[in-house]
Amino acid sequence: MNQTNRKWWTLGAVCIGIFMLLLDLTIVNVALPKIEHDFGASLSDLQWVIDAYALTLAALLLTAGSLADLLGRRLVFAAGIVVFTVGSLLCGLSTGPLFLILARAFQGIGGAIMFATSLALLAAAFQGRERGTAFAVYGAVTGIAVAVGPVLGGVITSGISWRWIFFVNVPIGVVAFLITMLRVAESRNPAASRPDVLGFATFSGALAALVYGLIESTSKGWTADPVIGSLAASVFLLVTFVVVELREREPMLDFSLLRKPTFTGGLIAAFAVNASIFSLFTYLVLYMQNGLGLSAVATGVRFLLLTGAMFVTAIAAGRLTTRVPIRWLITPGFVLTGVGVLLMAGITPSDTWTHFIPGLIVAGVGAGLINVPLASTAVGVVEPHQSGMASGINSTLRQVGTATGIAALGSIFSSQVRAGIVSKLAPTALGTHASAIASDIVNGGGSLANSGSAASHLPRSLYHTVASAAFSSFGHGLNDIAVIGAVVAFVGGALSLFLIRQKDFTAAHTGAPAQERAGEAPLTQEVQHPEAEGDGGEVGEALPGVVVA
Repeated sequence: MNQTNRKWWTLGAVCIGIFMLLLDLTIVNVALPKIEHDFGASLSDLQWVIDAYALTLAALLLTAGSLADLLGRRLVFAAGIVVFTVGSLLCGLSTGPLFLILARAFQGIGGAIMFATSLALLAAAFQGRERGTAFAVYGAVTGIAVAVGPVLGGVITSGISWRWIFFVNVPIGVVAFLITMLRVAESRNPAASRPDVLGFATFSGALAALVYGLIESTSKGWTADPVIGSLAASVFLLVTFVVVELREREPMLDFSLLRKPTFTGGLIAAFAVNASIFSLFTYLVLYMQNGLGLSAVATGVRFLLLTGAMFVTAIAAGRLTTRVPIRWLITPGFVLTGVGVLLMAGITPSDTWTHFIPGLIVAGVGAGLINVPLASTAVGVVEPHQSGMASGINSTLRQVGTATGIAALGSIFSSQVRAGIVSKLAPTALGTHASAIASDIVNGGGSLANSGSAASHLPRSLYHTVASAAFSSFGHGLNDIAVIGAVVAFVGGALSLFLIRQKDFTAAHTGAPAQERAGEAPLTQEVQHPEAEGDGGEVGEALPGVVVA
C-alpha cells in the first residue's frame, strides 16, 4: 500500500478510537439512574462509575505516551484499543456496581493509551498542510463525540438497555484494531527514555486515595477512619511524588515548567473547567431523571443545549486564537461558565426542566471559549521537546478536575440533601426515623424508589410526605453545589487573567506566518507529541471538541 493511502487509514483508525473514548466520557452520565435502579447502586457507586474511568485516564496519560515513544506508537495504540474494547465488553456484562466500577477503570486504561498516542500517530503520518487537515478532522470528530454523547446514551438506554452503550464499542473496537494493525505505519522515538515508574506509582496512589476519601465521606462522614486515613495517605504520596520528581533525571513532570506563569495558569484553567461545569453533569442528570421524572433520551436531548452551544462556540473560538490574546478568550469563557452555572441554581420544587435552559446555553458558550485556547497554554510556552509532557499534564489536570470535582461535589450534595430531609421530616410522625430515611434516600441517589428498607416500606399515607421532602432537599442540594461550581469557575477565570500572559507564547502562537502555523515545518521522530510543532495556533483551532480530556 502506498504512503498516501496509509496515512488516511491512520487518520481513520485514530478518529474511531478517539470517538469511542471521548463518547464514553459523557455517554454514561444519562445511564446512571438506570444503572442505579438495576443494581440498587448507592450515590457513592454512581460517583465511582464516572471517577474510575477519569482516574485511570488521569494516572496513565503521561506514562502511556512514554511507552508509545519507546515501544512503537502503532503497537501501543492497538493495545489500547484491545484494552478499551475488552473493558467495554466487561462493562456491558457487569453483574453489580463493583464489577462495573472495575470494568470502567480497565476501560480507562485503554482510553489513556489511545488518547496519549493519537496525535503522535497523526504527526508521524502527515506533513505540511495535510497535517492541518488531519488535525481539523480529528478535532471535528472529538467535538461530535462530546456533543452527541448524552443524546446517544439516552437513545440507547431508553430504547434498548444501558448495557448497549458499552456493547456497541465492541464491533467498532474490532474494526479500529484491524485497521491499525493492517494499515497504520509504525513510528517511535529513538531517543525515548524509560517511563518514570516511581513517579507514576506515587501520583496514581495520591490521586486514588484523594478521590476515595472524598467519595467515602459521602456515606461515612469526614471523621471516619477510612476517610481520614485515605486523605492522609494522599497527602503523603503527593509529597513523595514531588520529592521523587525533583530528584528524577527523566521526570514524569518537570517542575521547572511551573516557573512559567502561563503554563501554571493553563493547568489551573484545565482543572477548573472540569471541576466546575463538567463535574456538575452527574448531579444534573440525577435531578432531571430521579427528580423531574425525565427519561434518559429526554435528558440527553436537553443536554444538547449545553454541548451544542459548546461545539459551535469552540469553532468560532478556534478562528479567534490567532487574533485575540489567549487570556481574553479563557477569562470571559470562565465568567460565562460561572454565570451559566449560577443561572442553573435557584431551582424550586415548582420549576420544570426549562429552568435550566438559560444556564445550559450560557455555560456551554463559556466552556466553548475555554477549550480551544486552553490547548495553546499547554504547548505554546514550552520548548518543542517538552510539548508531549506539557500536553499530557494539561490533559491529566482536566481528568483530575473531573474526578475530584465529582467526588467533592457529591460529598457536599449528599450532606445537604440528608440534612434537608431530616429537617423536613423531624416535625412529622416520621421524626424518629428521619435520619435513617434520609440516609436511604441519599444512598439511593435521591430516588425514593431506589431507597433501602427505611424508606421503601413506608405506609402509603406517609409516602407523599417523604417524597416531597426528598424532592425539595434534592433541589436545595443541587443549588448549593451549583454555587460552588460557579465559584470554582470564577476563581479559575481570575487566575487565568492574572497568570496567562501573551508574551510567554512562542512566535507560532502570537501571529507567526500562516504557513508556519499550518504545519509546514517537518516533524522529526524525536518529538514525543506534535502539538508544539508547526501547527501552533492551528492545533488549538483543530481541537474544538476536546472538552473533557
